[in-house]
Amino acid sequence: MALNYIWIGFFVIAFVVALVKLIFFGDTAIFNNVVNGMFDSAKTGAEISMGLIGIMTFWLGIMKIGERAGMISLFARGMSPFFSRLFPEIPKNHPANGSIIMNFSANMLGLDNAATPVGLKAMQEMQELNPEKDTASNAQIMFLVLNTAGITLIPTGVIAVRMANGAANPADVFIPCLLGTFVSFLAGMIAVAVYQKINLLQLPILAFFGFFIAIMSGLYFWLGSLPPDQIQVYAGLLGGFIIFSLITLFVVYGAAKKINVYEAFIDGAKEGFSTSVMIIPFLIAILVAISAFRTTGCMDYVVNAIGSLVALFGLDTSFVPALPVGLMKTLSGGGARGLMVDVMTTYGADSFQGRLASIIQGSSETTFYVLAVYFGSVGIKKPRYALMCGLIADLAGLIAAIFLAYLFFGHTIQA
Repeated sequence: MALNYIWIGFFVIAFVVALVKLIFFGDTAIFNNVVNGMFDSAKTGAEISMGLIGIMTFWLGIMKIGERAGMISLFARGMSPFFSRLFPEIPKNHPANGSIIMNFSANMLGLDNAATPVGLKAMQEMQELNPEKDTASNAQIMFLVLNTAGITLIPTGVIAVRMANGAANPADVFIPCLLGTFVSFLAGMIAVAVYQKINLLQLPILAFFGFFIAIMSGLYFWLGSLPPDQIQVYAGLLGGFIIFSLITLFVVYGAAKKINVYEAFIDGAKEGFSTSVMIIPFLIAILVAISAFRTTGCMDYVVNAIGSLVALFGLDTSFVPALPVGLMKTLSGGGARGLMVDVMTTYGADSFQGRLASIIQGSSETTFYVLAVYFGSVGIKKPRYALMCGLIADLAGLIAAIFLAYLFFGHTIQA
C-alpha cells in the first residue's frame, strides 16, 4: 500500500510542478518533455529486463544444480549450531529448526524461489508454538528481522543489472555488497537480541561473527592501502574468482552426486527465464513514474536539498543521488531496482553513484514486504518491535554501503 501511494505521488507531484512551470515560467515544452521521457523510460525498462534474461537464466540453472546436489543441506548442517542459539524458544527437535536453517541457507546462495516457500513453512511451524496467535512470538520476530537483513553470498540480481547497463566489471561490487549485508545482518540481530535479552557471547555465535570479521579485517588491510584503481582491479578479480569457483563447485559436486547436471541446469534456467520476464511490468512502472518526477526537476529538488544539508556538515555529497535507492528498498525491491537503474542511466554504471546504488541494493532488504508476506501468511496482526528492528538493520546497511563505496571506489568522505 505504501508503494501505491508513492507511485501516485510521483505522478501527481510531477504534474503540479509541470503545471507551475507552464503557467508561471512559460515552459511550453515541459509536458511534451515529460511524455517523451516516460515513453523512453518504458522502452529502457523493457530493454533492461530483456537483458537480464541471459544471466538470470544461467544463474538459476547453476543454483538448481546446487539445490539438487544437496548444497543447501550442507549449508544447513554447518549453520545449525549458530541458529539454535538465536531461537532458544524452539525445541531442538522441532521441524521449525530445519525450515529456518534451510531458508537462510537458500537466501545465502541466492535461491529466492526456494527460500520464500521454506520461509513461509518455517513461519507456520513457529506459529504452532506461538501461544498468542495474533501476536508475533520472539522466535518469529528474530526470524523475520534476520530475513530482512539476511546475508547473501552473491548479489546475482545486482550483478545482472550492472551487466545489462554496460558495466565494465559487473562483479566489482561483490565484496562491498557482502560486507554491507553482513553489517545489516549484525545490526538486526543485535537489535532483536537486546529486546529478547539473548546472550550473544556464546561460542557458536562468536565463531560465526569472528569468521566474517576476520574476512572483513583482512580485506580492509589488504585493499585499504592500495590506490583506488588497484582496489577496483583486485576487488573485481576476487569477486570473479569466488563466483566462478562457486559455479565450478556446484557443477563438480553435482556430478559427484550422480545427478543429471545438465537436466538440473535446464530446469533451473526455465525458472530464470520466467523470473526475468515477470519483473518487466514492475520495472517499467517505477521507471516511468521516476522519469516524470525527474524530468520536471522534482528529483533534483529532493537530491539538492539533501545535498545542501550534508554539505553543512562539511561532507562530500557524491553519495546523495544514490540515497533514494536505500529509502525505497525498505518498501519495494522492484521500486529500488528501478531507482538503481535510474541512477546508472543518469550517472553511468561504473560511476561512483552507480556503484553505490548497486551496493545499497545488495546490502538491504524489503522490510515492509517481508513483514507483510511472512506475518500475513499466519494471520499475525501485532508485529511488536519487528518493524523497528528491521528498519535499524536497513539503516545500518545503508550507512555501511556508503562507507564501503568510499573505501572501494576512491572518493573521500570529506568535502
